Amino acid sequence: MHCICPKKALLRRHTSCILNEQFLKLLNSMTSRTVVHKPPVRKVAIFGGTHGNELSGIYLVKHWQEYGAEIQRTGVEVKPFISNPRAVKKCTRYIDCDLNRVFDPDNLGRTVVEDIPYEVRRAQEINHIFGPKGSDDAYDLIFDLHNTTSNMGCTLILEDSRDDFTIQMSHYIKNALAPERCPILLIEHPTLKYATTRSVAKHLVGVEVGPQPHGVVRADILEKMRKTVKHGLDFVHLFNKGKEFPPCTVEVYKIMEEVDYPRNKNDEITAIIHPKLQDQDWQPLNKGDPLFLTLDGEVIAYKGDSTVYPTFINEAAYYEKNQAFVKTVKVKLTAECIRS
Repeated sequence: MHCICPKKALLRRHTSCILNEQFLKLLNSMTSRTVVHKPPVRKVAIFGGTHGNELSGIYLVKHWQEYGAEIQRTGVEVKPFISNPRAVKKCTRYIDCDLNRVFDPDNLGRTVVEDIPYEVRRAQEINHIFGPKGSDDAYDLIFDLHNTTSNMGCTLILEDSRDDFTIQMSHYIKNALAPERCPILLIEHPTLKYATTRSVAKHLVGVEVGPQPHGVVRADILEKMRKTVKHGLDFVHLFNKGKEFPPCTVEVYKIMEEVDYPRNKNDEITAIIHPKLQDQDWQPLNKGDPLFLTLDGEVIAYKGDSTVYPTFINEAAYYEKNQAFVKTVKVKLTAECIRS
């Protein structure tokens, strides 16, 4: 029988404790992750009728104003809202100017006089109700519902590549809608400034669904929009309950340039979208691919050296904006692990 010296036994226990402590530290360093804690989302608005002839959002918002149980979530105020009631009544995009472009400091701070454009006055009213823009009192989240005549499917529109919350929400919605495609358009750009209606909120998501003619409502398009909002509100509910959303990466289409139609010296359009480009939103466009077709039959090809992904192709409302389509490139956005 061997006898162990008490000093040696004590040394062994001490060494074992040190090794165990080091092992636990190593294990924690391998398994731990940074969690970004964000305040719960308490005030959510759903805008329909920012453009008065895009009917899916208008129909849904009016329905939810009367029968709101579908959009209510525990602990959250969800407010369905008609953004541009005069344009909705006339079933036109706007009355005086595009409401979705006037939420900039100059227009929001403009003195109200008799001849001020209706949409500028309305923007100030919306900013008062749901803002002020950039303040702590602003609504936490706005879903802004739109239709497009372009073949964009159910598209989410983000404006901030660093907003972990909206990136995580987009990732959640995209997975919830799978296998149906849900492209994400990022309109963050140094020179293209949009000043959108939804920019009043702390977090903002545009929902653009098409193809649907303006002034028309289609059941399939409306249902896609409805599902998207439902999944977005479900995400808010889970987030508020304390669910932890692990780090995620999503592929998005980042806007690079707005492309106009070919025009003559009188600023008249001289060529239309080529049939091979029509309805090909989100598909790769390579050098030499056809872009436009003149009435004389001449094909105008894409001359860029890099692959781009056009969208908003031949959007009816953008003729007045001198825009035939938007060029985008694929990039990936990453969001940190978040919980409320």
